[in-house]
Amino acid sequence: MSDTSYILRIACDDRPCIVSTVTTALASRNANIIESNQFWDRQTNKFFLRLAFRAPEDLDKAAVELALKPAVERFSMKLGIEDMDRRPKIIIMVSKFDHALLHLLYQIKVGWLDAEVAAIVSNHEDARKIAEQEGIPFHHWPVTKENKAEQEAKLVDLVKETKAELVVLARYMQVLTNELSTMLYGMIINIHHSFLPSFKGAKPYHQAHERGVKLIGATAHYVTPDLDEGPIIEQETERVTHAMSADDFVATGRDIESRVLARAVKYHLEGRVMLNDHRTVVFNP
Repeated sequence: MSDTSYILRIACDDRPCIVSTVTTALASRNANIIESNQFWDRQTNKFFLRLAFRAPEDLDKAAVELALKPAVERFSMKLGIEDMDRRPKIIIMVSKFDHALLHLLYQIKVGWLDAEVAAIVSNHEDARKIAEQEGIPFHHWPVTKENKAEQEAKLVDLVKETKAELVVLARYMQVLTNELSTMLYGMIINIHHSFLPSFKGAKPYHQAHERGVKLIGATAHYVTPDLDEGPIIEQETERVTHAMSADDFVATGRDIESRVLARAVKYHLEGRVMLNDHRTVVFNP
């Protein structure tokens, strides 16, 4: 019989015996744990657990949920189970800067990022050629103040139609409405071209250059109604010097953005990110 791999994620108030109860329930059904991560937030007394396990062919998702039902009820758990062997679908949104988009597509091509791009959406035509070369459906949806709600409704329909698990803003230079940000909370990742919370708004690298900073960076975060203040998934910085121009800062920043966004997408799709109020718990591989 062939095994199936699952990712189990649990969040609840911390109490004794959580891990032993869960693992005993899995062992009773001949499941084999292949990776385990846990975290206790002392400030909130919240407990987070991520388990990757292999299960016999007769132990499907419904059977796993049934085996864990006593534990869920006992500890009032929030429970999530995903099939590790699935290939999750994503939608990438981009404007004119295509470096983050190209990096995502490359990492998918070489197998480091396991995902299927269901569509590329843009408010400009620039990325159409890239989409056509990759055989990916391309949607050109220009955004104005008058049609913003209509275009966002199209995006919601596209998510449902493609069954996409994640929307990736790969330098999509449009602010999403509060309604969409709330509706798809935890399903939209944005890359911010600066090391949040500093230098928000337009031309952050130029702001950084004018202030003579020695570190620049990028931040990948979930989108919320509070602009650029969603739970942070991944960040990276790099040293810069007084001898570098603003254009050098931009070039360095684009490289960082691409890497940070790809890692954030990978962590999300592998079930390594768990929301903890305004923060995240990220179980790095």
